[in-house]
Amino acid sequence: MSNKIQDIKCLFEPRLVAVIGASHNKNKIGYKILENIICSGYAGKIYPVNPAGGEILNIKASKSLDDINGNVDMALIVIPAKYTFDIVKECAKKKVKSLVIITSGFSEIGNIEEEKEIVDYAHKHGMRVLGPNIFGIYSSMVSINATFGPKDVNPGNVAIITQSGALGIAMFGKTKIENIGLSCVVSVGNKSDIDEADILEYLVSDKNTKVILMYIEGIKNGEKLVTILKKTTKKKPVVVIKSGSSKRGAIAAASHTGSLAGADEIFSDIMKQCGVMRAESIQEALIWCKFLANAPIPKGNNTIIITNGGGLGVLSADACEKYNVTLYDNNQNIKKTFESLVPNFGSVKNPIDLTGQTTITGYENALNATFKNKNIHSIICLGCETAVLGADKFLPAIEKIYLENKSAKPIVFSLLGGIEIENGIRDLRGKGVPIFSDVCEAVSCFGAMYVNYQNVTSSISIDDNIKKIEIDTSLTEGIIEKVKQDKRQFLLSYEAAGIMQAAGLNVLQSYVGHNMDESVMYAEKIGYPVVMKVVSKDIVHKSDVGGVALDLENKEEVIDAYQAIIHNCREYMSDAIIEGVEIVEMVKPGTEIIIGARRDKTFGPIVMFGLGGIYVEVMKDVSFRALPLDNREAMSMIKAIKSYPLLLGVRGEKKKDINSIIDIIIKIGTILQKCDSISDIEINPLVVYEQGEGVKILDVRILTFKL
Repeated sequence: MSNKIQDIKCLFEPRLVAVIGASHNKNKIGYKILENIICSGYAGKIYPVNPAGGEILNIKASKSLDDINGNVDMALIVIPAKYTFDIVKECAKKKVKSLVIITSGFSEIGNIEEEKEIVDYAHKHGMRVLGPNIFGIYSSMVSINATFGPKDVNPGNVAIITQSGALGIAMFGKTKIENIGLSCVVSVGNKSDIDEADILEYLVSDKNTKVILMYIEGIKNGEKLVTILKKTTKKKPVVVIKSGSSKRGAIAAASHTGSLAGADEIFSDIMKQCGVMRAESIQEALIWCKFLANAPIPKGNNTIIITNGGGLGVLSADACEKYNVTLYDNNQNIKKTFESLVPNFGSVKNPIDLTGQTTITGYENALNATFKNKNIHSIICLGCETAVLGADKFLPAIEKIYLENKSAKPIVFSLLGGIEIENGIRDLRGKGVPIFSDVCEAVSCFGAMYVNYQNVTSSISIDDNIKKIEIDTSLTEGIIEKVKQDKRQFLLSYEAAGIMQAAGLNVLQSYVGHNMDESVMYAEKIGYPVVMKVVSKDIVHKSDVGGVALDLENKEEVIDAYQAIIHNCREYMSDAIIEGVEIVEMVKPGTEIIIGARRDKTFGPIVMFGLGGIYVEVMKDVSFRALPLDNREAMSMIKAIKSYPLLLGVRGEKKKDINSIIDIIIKIGTILQKCDSISDIEINPLVVYEQGEGVKILDVRILTFKL
């Protein structure tokens, strides 16, 4: 067991617990927490600490920590904020291992310095801190409910990590109603020290935990979280709920990559990259967790739908497409399995339509045939209440079928009917049967299941497949040093081209003309047609101000363009420093895309890919990934955009050179990782040609950090 895991093990498996601030007043949190610990059946030693002494809940209260005999594994601090640091110092003298600071009044209200002081002091004395501003921790490992939430908790296999205290307490009650058993519930609050990543590192090896649910409001160390999430989802499903989806992150006006990188879009894409399932609601998250904790892992992707209503089957098929559930399509095998069980006016194509005339026997026969067919790996069983098939027959049969076969193959049920059906669904769910009124809820469970299936069955490790890219760092450092000396934040076009060349990326042939004659000379050296762009540290978005001229065919057009560019830029900013005009070879048309990389405040180095050109901010058809990145993950982000079919070829066009795109994504990411001074890189547009013909980098924008 690593030292990090050992450091927080005592939170989940404490042998001696002190409640500092245990109260004689039944309405105080210090009383409620002590009461919950006692009621939970905790077998370890419990020490209430209260300066008044006496007895609390029939346990003698210690007046101070010094009065406690033995080593304190976990100290719960439930006292006013102004006294907390003094108590932390006493805990250090007592050599307490972990502090659970329930108390509020720290960074959440702007009291950042004292919170940091507490954590720094705790670390110097070998203590870890959970909180402050939390409702506590529950662990089934030692049957301890050290929270001020509900007393009655069902032990089980679902772990909850929550940043919200009130929401976490409410989930105690919700899991009870849904009959979800909990392995632990951890309130992380302000995350002054212990955060989600630390808890995940413990839970990934916890035998009691099968599924992990996280409620997140904000992330402090995204790179650390991404690393542990990738490891965790290879072993256990992780479901996340993230609030604040409508809020936008900080916009970097000088970069499309920055302006397109809304915090929620980045979060969602990176969670997918990590194999995490993002739920849209608490209800959806709990449904998935309950199903994943009890369902067997499928042996393959083939799913069959069995129904007595064609319309319900079609709705289910639609939901399967939405949630990426693969429907079994070997019609010959399906026909062989079900032909004798389906009326000739039914359907033996997936979905299997038993028709509205079927009886419960028809369902039983069809399901038994499905369980026996090794080519079918998971089952969606749907039913409409009919005159020949009511709740009295449907519900008992479903319960029996599920209990007899629940470990054989994953199965979900969805029934549509009247009040008896609805009441029956509620009763069966209480017994653990995965049955729903809404067919989309049923299918969404399979969507989550197959994300987990791909995670745990994939033998590929990103660390083994990252392509080693060589960067000429001496060249990049020299370029960046010149930029710093000029007190600029962004690189001029020829400097950006130099950075690209340092990574082995070819840029267009170009020269900087410092006057009209040089511009004509370079245009004729390159060969017509050419493009001209202003070179100025004061003008970033050149095309927006008339600083770009395209498709120039001869000397006269170059002269006119030079004069127009200088005039336009002077009109835009009369005191702009203009070094000259860049003359660049004109390339043939192709598919325009954008590739960007930037240092995100939450997740560190990230890359972006999407449909490029002048409409990029209008279409916003982009995807994001955290670094490091391998070829497989780069391909997944390419496939994630809506415009991906354009790269496969449309209306007679041939497939585009996707391998060249992947190469540039990897190299751009590597530049960002190896060059600490660079904050943003953007290639827009990158023109992609047919497979084997490569790509052309038309424009590169690179920003450094502010001096």
